[in-house]
Amino acid sequence: MKRLDHVGIAVADIPEAAAFLTDILGLESDGPAVALPEQGVSVRFLRAGDDRLELLAPTDEEGALARFLAKHGEGLHHLCFEVDDIEAELDRLDAAGVRLVDRHAWRSPHGYAAYIHPKAWRGVAIELRQRYRTGEGGSSDDRP
Repeated sequence: MKRLDHVGIAVADIPEAAAFLTDILGLESDGPAVALPEQGVSVRFLRAGDDRLELLAPTDEEGALARFLAKHGEGLHHLCFEVDDIEAELDRLDAAGVRLVDRHAWRSPHGYAAYIHPKAWRGVAIELRQRYRTGEGGSSDDRP
């Protein structure tokens, strides 16, 4: 694990949640919310210096995030750690018997991503992220 990349917060409404963080606390926005249809969510990143928060809201009322909100309400959803080689890290975790949500990485707006199941560590999901290399493109099915 190279570093903590961001903290994910599940919210019902991104603009409403972001307003407090930007208008009252003074966090800076990395831009508007981005829809991730394959994941059934919209996301928006906010910054406090070098640290980032990711606000996640469901776009699919039957999706995993909608189920999470129904069960747990708004709040901490995941911790995201940056890694150099996500597939190697997933292999290592799988071999160690760690329960994974994603056995292979998928493309997110900022790099390849995969989740460790919340039951693996105290009810908190852990996202792994490998940043894209400069000029890297491709479809949502591409893997590193």
